Amino acid sequence: MESVRSAMPETSEFPASDVFEELVRLRRAGRKCALATIVQVNGSIPSYESAKMLIRDDGSMLGTVGGGCVEAEVWTAGREVIETEKPKHLSFTLNQDAAYENGLICGGQLNVFVEPVVPQPRAVIFGAGHISKSLAKVARTAGFATVIVDDREAFACRDRFPEADEIFAEDYETVFPKLTIGASSYLIVVTRGHRDDLRVLRWAVTTPARYIAMIGSKRKVIGVVKELEKEGIPREAFDRLFAPMGLDIGAVTPEEIAVSVVAEMIAVRRGAAPGWRALSKSIFAAEAARAVLK
Repeated sequence: MESVRSAMPETSEFPASDVFEELVRLRRAGRKCALATIVQVNGSIPSYESAKMLIRDDGSMLGTVGGGCVEAEVWTAGREVIETEKPKHLSFTLNQDAAYENGLICGGQLNVFVEPVVPQPRAVIFGAGHISKSLAKVARTAGFATVIVDDREAFACRDRFPEADEIFAEDYETVFPKLTIGASSYLIVVTRGHRDDLRVLRWAVTTPARYIAMIGSKRKVIGVVKELEKEGIPREAFDRLFAPMGLDIGAVTPEEIAVSVVAEMIAVRRGAAPGWRALSKSIFAAEAARAVLK
């Protein structure tokens, strides 16, 4: 326990409103965090029911649930909750050691609920053709914010993508610095040609995006990957690449392709059981499939 506590950053008491304001700020910035709340108290404790502590994705904290060994365990749980995106319920009985440590006379019990706070997943779609129109609609329905990027104003426009959160009608390299890409970002490459796919993928694999997908045949994917490898991009950079994109459900129409791709995105987002990868069309989804790259 001492080693855990020594690894914890300093914290101090803050009003609950500050915790909520910081939570909103982090979520808008695309960052994960965990919110710990004392939900039940019996007896005397060095805090109060409803006290809150925010654990950020970098390990820093805001607020407090009482300090000492309780806070150390809550911090550890918070780090796990951020990683797994699954809540935890902790129970503590404060003995005499805990009371002495906090400088208070206490011997109560408390329950702490630690919940994950994750930003809305964001699908950034490069290319504004027919498949992109369907992708934006299906992704939006599935809970993803959508961003459309294309260098053609006639295609990347509000008339074609009324549900999009953002639309960029600019050169791809001009747009890259304007995008905030993090662990809740899903990048889908469906541009109008091989050259543009290559330009976007070259940048995409350098980002921390959770999911990167590219349309095309296996032959095209192999060609693009080998071309980028010749430029010095290592093979492990493609570990998050799903190409050809989507699940193998026999999709033919743009709408069906969109469903297959968003289903794959959901599987990645929710950490589905590994069996779903058997349906993925990607040559990177299974070790055996990667053999085609050798």
